[in-house]
Formats: sequence, C-alpha cells, structure tokens
Amino acid sequence: MSTPTESFAGIDVSKSHLDLALHRSQKSWRFANDLEGIHALAEMLQEDEPALIVLEATGGYEQAAFRCLSANQLSVAIVNPRRVRDFARANGRLAKTDRIDAHNLAHFAQVVQPHPRPSSSEVQLQLIGIITRRRQIHRMITAERNRLRNAHPAVRLQLQEHIDWLRQALNELDSEIKALLQSDAELKRKAELLTSVPSVGMVTAASFLADCPELGTLDRKKIAALVGVAPMNKDSGRKSGRRRIMGGRAPLRAALYMAALSASRYNPAIRPFYARLVENGKEKKLALTACMRKLLTMLNAMMRDNKHWSPTTFSHKSS
Repeated sequence: MSTPTESFAGIDVSKSHLDLALHRSQKSWRFANDLEGIHALAEMLQEDEPALIVLEATGGYEQAAFRCLSANQLSVAIVNPRRVRDFARANGRLAKTDRIDAHNLAHFAQVVQPHPRPSSSEVQLQLIGIITRRRQIHRMITAERNRLRNAHPAVRLQLQEHIDWLRQALNELDSEIKALLQSDAELKRKAELLTSVPSVGMVTAASFLADCPELGTLDRKKIAALVGVAPMNKDSGRKSGRRRIMGGRAPLRAALYMAALSASRYNPAIRPFYARLVENGKEKKLALTACMRKLLTMLNAMMRDNKHWSPTTFSHKSS
C-alpha cells in the first residue's frame, strides 16, 4: 500500500527514446536512449526518489536503462507490456502514445506495485548476454535444420556447413558459460547447488541465474507466477474452464520445460510424481506442467535454504 507522499515513475521504452512520467504529475520528459540520456534520466529520478520505477520489456531496449537505474540504487520493475495495456484499457485509457504509455506505466506502478527486479552484478550481466546469445544460436540451428529437410541439393551442403558452424559456436558459448560460473564465487556456489538436482544441467542453472535472480527470495506461488507456470482459472457461472499457464518469463519457462521433461524420466522425486498423475488420468502435457511447478518449487526452496538436493528431502513431497 502506497502513501500519499510516495512517488512512482513509469518509463516508456523505444529504440531511440525513453519517455518518463510520474504518477503525481501531468508532465512527461523525453530522454535519448543512449548513455548520455540514460544518465540524465537517472539523475532526475535520484532527485525525485520514487518508491518504484516500472519499465516495459521491449526487446532488450530497456536493459541499459535498467542497469543504470539499478546501479544508482533505484527500485526498478520490468513488466510484460500486455499487463500494462490491459490495465490501461480497464481504466478507460484507449489512446496510445509514448507520453500516454509512460503515464499508464506510472499509474500501474502506483496501483499494482510489481515486485522490483534485483540489480545484477557485472558478471551476471555477462551471463545474461551469453545466455541470450546461446538461445539465438539454438533457434538458428532449429531453423536451418528445418530448411535442410526440403532443401534443393544445390544448397544442402551450404546449409549443413552453416549448421556445423552454429553447433561449434554453441559449444564455444557453453565453454564460456562454464568458465564464467567458475570465475565468480557466488555464481559458482549457486550453480553447484542447482546442478545437484538430477536433470538440471549447467545451461539450465545458468538460465535461472541469469533470468531469475528472484529465485529463493519469493514464496512458491509468487515464483510460479513470475516464471509463468502458475495455473490460471477460467471459470464463469456453472462453467469450469480448463486451467492454463501464461505470461511470465518465456525463455526461462522453456528451459524449465526441458529440465522437467528429463526429470520426469530420471529424477527420483519427479518420476513417480509424473507417473502417478498419468495413472490417475491426467493428460501427459498437464502432468509435465505440474512437474515443472514441482521442480521450480524444489529449486526455489533449495536456493532459499542454501541446501543441495537430497532424495530423502524431496522424494516423498508433492507440489
């Protein structure tokens, strides 16, 4: 609950500009989305000392501003643009300009007060960059392999050579991830803790360390909603709709899915849980989603308690 004296800020992000608005002011300010403009933005916000600043996730264009504001000890949340747009519509604000969006973000910050994202160290920022690049290369490999299936013989060799090159680049990035995790004592400790879980490998652990610094600081319901594996009801009157998951951090959810898929076969805590759900009539896809939540709950508890995985601790618990 905010107090009348607290200030909340919203920043609409584009490739070239940052539009700032404060919820208690009708004014807005525009800054260039470059080093000079971001520092000017940070100086202004330090003077105002807002309780929370909200930025939309805008294809990475928000990251430089987030890093600078966090480095200046300002509380910053990065939110899904859809949430803010739905919030604006619910408040009768149908028009859309950069200035209006900034005020909507400031109002959203004041009313909703989303959980601020922890600031990242330099080594964490490096890890984020490498993990992001790894995902890009992985998508390129998938795309090139799909093209190779129906490619004309005249281009098949070139496609295969490109796939081989991308795989080599992927291996090099994996080596960089491993070296980076070993270079920082705190990241090394957390990575060893996460990878102690059967089915959680180095890349999955690095994805959590890069994309989910909140792991271990939130309760199981909040962390499930943050990642996007919390079941959402869709009921109305006598109708009981099918629960589904949505929102959250999609790249992290994809990494969690692959880990849960492996865990449903090899993890002694997840495997019987998955088998029991399927035996009781649960669809395999829904059972696997439940395994994702269970695995996430385990990882969250381990990070919170600073304890390595143990079959005696988790084998007989359900999510």
